[in-house]
This record gives sequence, C-alpha cells and structure tokens, in this order.
Amino acid sequence: MSPTIEIIVAPNGRSQVQTKGFTGSSCRLASGFIEQALGQRTSEQMTAEFYQQVSQSQTHHLKGGAH
Repeated sequence: MSPTIEIIVAPNGRSQVQTKGFTGSSCRLASGFIEQALGQRTSEQMTAEFYQQVSQSQTHHLKGGAH
C-alpha cells in the first residue's frame, strides 16, 4: 500500500486526519503540516502500523532524499 493521508470533514465542521501505509512515527512527520493548519488536536488514536519499525529507506524518503 502506498502511504496516503486522508482528511475527513464532517458536516459539523470537525475534521479528522487519517494516515495509512506509514510505519512508526513517520505518519506524524508526513501529516504534521496538515494538523498544524487545522488547529488544536482534540484526540489521537494510534494504529498497529504506528508500533511497527520504520525501514531505513522509508526514513530517507520522508526526509526528502532520493530512493
């Protein structure tokens, strides 16, 4: 699965950011700018992917390096 970030906006204006395909805390690096733009976080729920180890190549890719 290719890493994706989903932004869900409910009719009442509440927003939710969901990351998929990231391992470890790399999801926070990828989605941080979106969360910052949306404002204060009211809750957070980690997926099983969060607790997986990040591969060296994925870390390099997230920092903007070539793969």
